[in-house]
Amino acid sequence: MTQFRESGARLTLSNYFNDPALRVAGRLDYDSEGLLLLSDDGRLVQKISDPRYKLEKTYWAQVEGEPTADALAQLRGGVILKDGKTRPAKAKLIEEPARLWSRDPPIRYRAKIPTSWIELTISEGRNRQVRRMTAAVNFPTLRLIRVRVGDWSLGELNPGESIQV
Repeated sequence: MTQFRESGARLTLSNYFNDPALRVAGRLDYDSEGLLLLSDDGRLVQKISDPRYKLEKTYWAQVEGEPTADALAQLRGGVILKDGKTRPAKAKLIEEPARLWSRDPPIRYRAKIPTSWIELTISEGRNRQVRRMTAAVNFPTLRLIRVRVGDWSLGELNPGESIQV
């Protein structure tokens, strides 16, 4: 989990880092993967995390089904969720990313329902926003990977790897 305080049997950042000055700059929910930024610079964490700065975040979402042009247009125009309409997103179909790692546990598999990949860039960070947006256009997210936050990208990093900048 992307927090430093312990959470029962679930692993948290405290299992990997022992630096009380570190803060998480934009969390990932427990079922999501990908880029996570940590910093000891409070102003930087604020700039990354605070929605007023509208910092773009890009995700690869494996969704159930084959999204239509209309569904992508809805994502691009903003989707109405229970907590209001989202800002417009950049959304496009992509091929399955070439450099994917195995997922544990694996996503659910249904032989009769195909899956597709969408690259989605948002500039806000509501709770489980990408998952709720794809569900709102009838293409639920099965796997979600954050690949970019502002100028930082996942690049060639593998799960568990880190770099210091």
